[in-house]
Amino acid sequence: MKVVTVVGARPQFIKAAPVSRVLRKVGQEILVHTGQHYDKVMSDVFFEELNIPRPDYHLHVGSKSHGEQTGAMLAKVEEVLLKEKPDCLLVYGDTNSTLAGALAAAKLHIPVAHVEAGLRSFNRRMPEEINRVLTDHVSKWLFCPTETAVHHLQNEGITAGVHLSGDVMLDAVNYNRKLAEQESKILSRLNLEPSSFLLITLHRAENTDDPKRLKEIVQAINQLEDQAVLPLHPRTYGKLEQYQLEIANPNVMVIEPVGYLDMLQLEVNAKKILTDSGGVQKEAFFAQVPCITMRDETEWTETVELGTNRLVGASHKEILHAVSHFTVDFAQIPPVFGDGKAAEKIVSQLMGE
Repeated sequence: MKVVTVVGARPQFIKAAPVSRVLRKVGQEILVHTGQHYDKVMSDVFFEELNIPRPDYHLHVGSKSHGEQTGAMLAKVEEVLLKEKPDCLLVYGDTNSTLAGALAAAKLHIPVAHVEAGLRSFNRRMPEEINRVLTDHVSKWLFCPTETAVHHLQNEGITAGVHLSGDVMLDAVNYNRKLAEQESKILSRLNLEPSSFLLITLHRAENTDDPKRLKEIVQAINQLEDQAVLPLHPRTYGKLEQYQLEIANPNVMVIEPVGYLDMLQLEVNAKKILTDSGGVQKEAFFAQVPCITMRDETEWTETVELGTNRLVGASHKEILHAVSHFTVDFAQIPPVFGDGKAAEKIVSQLMGE
């Protein structure tokens, strides 16, 4: 079986790695990198660290408006598909790369496989929500990380081709956790002790593109009394400058974006994680670290229902209160994201086994 895999952003590199390892043992994979994340620190380092084969095609689309970026990807992915004539197209998650790949394949009558199908935040103002809903509705194979995701698809009338695979990010964390412990020097480099610091990530458009929300979050960060680390996304850095906001707290180390192994080490050793990332919420769950999510809703509702993740929006008071008072007893938390063998189940279904 010949599979074209389309990726374009950091979370997709992480998700693709375990599936590619299994897929290439039994089939042919053509890897297409759209260039949605085009910075070396946000892109190349993940291929190096995760032992993902170099992309067969790099589309170099780069940063554009949603419409322009998706349109450019759609046209370029279509060219690849016409040349390669794959048996199926494989996409991950909910980025513009995901939607562009799925639409290009669907219009050419190439079956689409969607890993991380069925996630819903129920906020149609989020570009990611539109991307994931549309991708699900054109997919032949829908690989769901949780029972909740399966139910969401059922509620939308999608039952054919739906598979409860578990979460490929659990596969990735399990595979890379020991490697991160051995290879990453981030804790010593930043002079950090385990369980002594907060880890902060901030990049989602609903926060960074809204000056009021971003100001509230920055206000909270500037009032933190705990030691904290913030690997600053290039986009967020630009928005802070645009809105004339400054992170000016001596307790907060603002650093360049880090690779996956360094990030994993920071997550595993943090005492709490503050984030607006979907992937980091799950990685916090796998690392058994309390997560404070600076959003009004999440597609990972299981983490909130189980009490490992608290939604605080962009309120600086809510953020600071959670930092001070939110605790989790992970001994009471069931494993809701599968058994760490999602990649094998996905490839088995694609191969018709």
